[in-house]
Amino acid sequence: MTDAEGNAFVLRPGEGRRIDLGVFQMSVKASREQTNGAFSLLEATEPAGFGPPLHIHHDAAEAFYVLEGEYIIFLGERELTCPAGSFIFIPAGIAHRFRVGNVASRKLNLFAPAAMVGYFDELSQANNNGDIDPSLRSAIATKYSMEVLGSVPEGYV
Repeated sequence: MTDAEGNAFVLRPGEGRRIDLGVFQMSVKASREQTNGAFSLLEATEPAGFGPPLHIHHDAAEAFYVLEGEYIIFLGERELTCPAGSFIFIPAGIAHRFRVGNVASRKLNLFAPAAMVGYFDELSQANNNGDIDPSLRSAIATKYSMEVLGSVPEGYV
């Protein structure tokens, strides 16, 4: 449930629209529609060792704030260990990926301008018990201005 006045809104702990991606869960905290396109904010809970392929967001900058656990961020040749409390900013057009450390972890993802909520919604719809056709996954990424540069790691949706 949210309280709203004009375009302002409040989500309380545990609130937000859920996106079930099988091996990991997301919660939409702010969407394009709610922020007039300024940004989108998602909360992700992910298992140890989880991570997406190397990719680029062509339409938005991405920021991470690590709430619990640890993430390893890969930016170019750099590998950065980011424990809880870490903040990471990645401008649009920069190749990157991440991997969850040795324990399940939780983070906030901010995209500015608003992006990627539709990507995760469509990925969730296409998920058939963790088995998504690679060409469909690629088409969804392309639709949301995400270019996948590396192979998809085992266990990624």
